[in-house]
Amino acid sequence: MKFFIDTASLSEIRLAQNLGVLDGVTTNPSLMAKEGIAGTVHVHAHYKAICDIVDGDVSAEVISTDYSSMIEEGMLLAALDNKIVVKVPMTEDGIKAIKYFSTKGIKTNCTLVFSAGQALLAAKAGATYVSPFVGRLDDISVDGLALIREIRTIFDNYAFPTQILAASVRHSAHILGCAKIGADVMTGPLQAIFSLLKHPLTDSGLAQFLADHKRVAAQSNN
Repeated sequence: MKFFIDTASLSEIRLAQNLGVLDGVTTNPSLMAKEGIAGTVHVHAHYKAICDIVDGDVSAEVISTDYSSMIEEGMLLAALDNKIVVKVPMTEDGIKAIKYFSTKGIKTNCTLVFSAGQALLAAKAGATYVSPFVGRLDDISVDGLALIREIRTIFDNYAFPTQILAASVRHSAHILGCAKIGADVMTGPLQAIFSLLKHPLTDSGLAQFLADHKRVAAQSNN
């Protein structure tokens, strides 16, 4: 499973990249706003800075909601770097835009997916990724991981090349659940990725090893 980080923070992206397990980045207008990035020129420059850090795909979301404007905006984003994946909302115009981009060889990420039917439409239109929002479904007491399982079955039935990008991942249990089900990609915050490092037995075991080493070293010096 690929690991993407869901952020627009360059410092967080560098930390994840330095860990050696980062495969890509997803962003959205809210994340850009959180970093104080506004205006087309600044947003595009920020995307280019992200692409300079990572080796894999970088999802850049269109702000437009109508077909023609999505195409215009998406083409500009795709021209920034060959790592850019144009992120398009799951709407009627969004599906039409995904179909257009797929005919032009431009990678796309269909976002705000909350049903298997939506994922199927996006795959039929040629989306590179579909992004079902696991955490947001959990927030309304719907099993987000069950949706990933449904989509995995459908895509496998018909050998769709579209990758399942589990989004709105909140914690390590989400990551492991997605991995067990067979999501192609997960995207989540830095803390969720780093949480996989932690286990109390690892900490206590390392402490014991170091204590034993220190004791034996002290004895050998006597």
